[in-house]
Formats: sequence, C-alpha cells, structure tokens
Amino acid sequence: MTPRTAYRYVPRTIRHTSEAGATFEAHCPPDRNAHSGLLATQEAARERAPRHTGRASHTRFRQVMTDHARVSRDE
Repeated sequence: MTPRTAYRYVPRTIRHTSEAGATFEAHCPPDRNAHSGLLATQEAARERAPRHTGRASHTRFRQVMTDHARVSRDE
C-alpha cells in the first residue's frame, strides 16, 4: 500500500486585533546600538530620533510598527 497525502483548502482571513495593542520602535542604521526599544506610541518613538540626531548627526532612521492579528476560518 502506498502512502497518500490529501490537501484540503480552507479559506481563512487575517484581521488586526486590538487586544494586544501595537508597539513602536525607532532604529538608527549607522549606529546599531541606537534604538528606542519597544514603546507604546508612535509619537514616543519619533521623539527619540531628533534627540539622537542632535548628538550624533545621523539623519536616517528606520521606524518599526508591530501589531497583532487574528486568523479565523471563513464561514
């Protein structure tokens, strides 16, 4: 008897969920040690960039926003 694999397509949807909230970070690419860490608001992450620019003259920053999603089966 040969083994067989059966694949079943089940439609699913991914949606944003506010239960866990979102986190924000700002990173300075030229200075790998300069990052804001996880912050609760985008404004807090954006406040860190000008302060670092004043000290180090770095003008490029990478902004990272992480949110959470829930996957559910389509009915």
